[in-house]
Amino acid sequence: MGKNKFITEFEINASQKMLFPYLSTASGLAQWFADDVNINEDKVYIFLWDGEEHRAKKASQRTNISVKFEFLPETEEDEGDPNYIELKLNVNELTQSVFIQITDYSDLDDPEEQQDLWENLVYSLKEILGA
Repeated sequence: MGKNKFITEFEINASQKMLFPYLSTASGLAQWFADDVNINEDKVYIFLWDGEEHRAKKASQRTNISVKFEFLPETEEDEGDPNYIELKLNVNELTQSVFIQITDYSDLDDPEEQQDLWENLVYSLKEILGA
């Protein structure tokens, strides 16, 4: 089964500085993105969803701009083509509005289901931020 790249974007009424810790730290991510998030001694992020652990490394980070998590391979197929999630903050220069752009590269192949999933997650994030 092939992988799919899903990209979506949401406007968030919060500054990049205020928003970024929610995208880049285990404690921030645990508040809206997963049931729980921990980091082990090897700097591997352990995301917990519905009692299942998924491990990822922070592949890249640009402070207050973007963060990318690459999930560690669960199958041989994943070895050379890992799943990842990239969260990027974009600012509209004209309006100064902040947008979160989400790139979800995974086995999920239902764009509507992914859109619903991300809408719900971002809704939770907005609730926490009061945005």
